[in-house]
Amino acid sequence: MNTIESIQKGPLPGHLAIIMDGNGRWAKERGKMRVFGHESGVRAVRNTVESAAKIGIKYLTLYAFSTENWKRPKLEVDTLMRLLVSSLKKELKTLHENDIRLNAIGRINTLPKRAMSELEDVIEQTRNNKTMTLTLALSYGGREELTTAFKALATKVKNNIISPANIDETIINNHLYTHDLPDVDLLIRTSGEYRISNFLLWQIAYAELYFSEVFWPDFSEQHLIEALKDYQNRERRFGKTSEQLN
Repeated sequence: MNTIESIQKGPLPGHLAIIMDGNGRWAKERGKMRVFGHESGVRAVRNTVESAAKIGIKYLTLYAFSTENWKRPKLEVDTLMRLLVSSLKKELKTLHENDIRLNAIGRINTLPKRAMSELEDVIEQTRNNKTMTLTLALSYGGREELTTAFKALATKVKNNIISPANIDETIINNHLYTHDLPDVDLLIRTSGEYRISNFLLWQIAYAELYFSEVFWPDFSEQHLIEALKDYQNRERRFGKTSEQLN
């Protein structure tokens, strides 16, 4: 069995991103409402965050709520927002104990006031923690992020703040929600779905993709270790040949 100690000997992704999928189907298999799956998924979040910090991951980004998720039934959305507030309150101590800084990306201003206030409070209280940066993607959509960035750039061009000829990948990156985060090295999606679902479209350009059949509430430290081990067995060439890397 792979262990934390065994994978720590190999290269680790600097930035790990996870699409936490399958809460609703997990609940349905047990004859429960979808909200039961979301409540159970909170434990997997806690375990994954603590495990990632223990392993040595520097940046962890979790797809917590997409722009499309607002279309879900009101009860489910209300439950997700309630879980966000209660989880942030409960996990502040854990974040400090593991020296984790909380961050958030997305249209945060569209969250309910209580959720937004609690989020901003925990972000402020953990801003000096340094071991790992935990980013929650909330009311987030990759296309919306890019659209917002391009609008900002267009305005700057119109106002002669920047020349179109000077726009490059660095300047585009500086206008994204993730401007202070490195590109994603490994993207994990649970529940057996093989889609990106509008998540970090720019940032995963060279990421390794790993798809797990496990529903999110059942995702454990061992599943995380297996994904990291798979990552370590891949050759990341970034356009080069194997011979060039060796």
